[in-house]
Amino acid sequence: MGASLKDVAARAGVSVKTVSNVVNGYTYVAPHTREKVEKALAELDYRPNLSARNLRRGRTGVIALALPELDAPYFAELSRFVIDAAAERGWTVLIDQTDGLADRERQVLQGIREQLIDGLIFSPLTVGREELAARTDNTPLVLLGERILDGPTHHVAIDNQRAAREMTEHLISLGHTRIGAIGAQDNPSANTAHLRLAGYRQALEAAGLPYDDRLTPSTRSYHRADGAEVMRRLLALDEPPQAVFCFNDLLALGALRTALSAGLRVPQDVAVAGFDDIEDGRYSTPTLTTISPDKGQIARTAVELLDARIGGTGRAARRAEGDAAEVREVEADYRLIVRESTVGTAGA
Repeated sequence: MGASLKDVAARAGVSVKTVSNVVNGYTYVAPHTREKVEKALAELDYRPNLSARNLRRGRTGVIALALPELDAPYFAELSRFVIDAAAERGWTVLIDQTDGLADRERQVLQGIREQLIDGLIFSPLTVGREELAARTDNTPLVLLGERILDGPTHHVAIDNQRAAREMTEHLISLGHTRIGAIGAQDNPSANTAHLRLAGYRQALEAAGLPYDDRLTPSTRSYHRADGAEVMRRLLALDEPPQAVFCFNDLLALGALRTALSAGLRVPQDVAVAGFDDIEDGRYSTPTLTTISPDKGQIARTAVELLDARIGGTGRAARRAEGDAAEVREVEADYRLIVRESTVGTAGA
């Protein structure tokens, strides 16, 4: 059996209450007393009973992370960062896959078994402000992604439009004047696609290049097969593109495969760029130029905001605090990483 608070108190020569104050991070413990207690904690290898602590505070120690696709590398990598950030707070993460389906996303908004979780981090693809406003579940919530902007709860995302413009400007700077885009979608709820297309068009306009909708065919989804299929359509044009900006790396990897299968050299015959900086793109041949969102920062910020939303000492208290908190729109960092797929021998 592990050491108890009473064991630590006896070793340090202080009261059990004092040990509890140190373990719970209260600041009004004298420095020399804190030092004695921390030494005793280390010597006895004390491990707090998180279940009991959470029970006293009216919490479960569990948060939920709801994502569209767990097999999409971007979301898999983001999940790892969320789990790491949550673990620093002693939290366990329950992961739910929505497949981007409206019914499943609405179910998430209306509560993942309310008594089971303390908070929710949610990346929706379909539901919007209306569904969020109609939400009756009071579980603290932080949003990720581009579907709901300027909503009634904390939100973390990068500036997709600016990032897409920077990528398109990179391709223009290499002398390309006929640039395709893979990832446009007709669905009104596809905010990620709309923002990235808007950034692409801004860059063309700023460079005095015409917009040709034949170079931006609609894409059903954002998988490798979609990128490969749309790239075949682009290469079949009378005037195929000199470069292609794909709205995620999976599309770009599919486009690369089609280009290479057609006997084209990348980037000499056609340059290809992606978005998301998934690990696969660092080891593809050629390596993939991409936009790299700071996934670690996105995850840490989301967990920090959720922690602030949870707040209080009990379920009712934390909700009152969360509802009253100022809603924050946090813009995470990103960077453009130039690799071989646009400039041949660029460093990774």
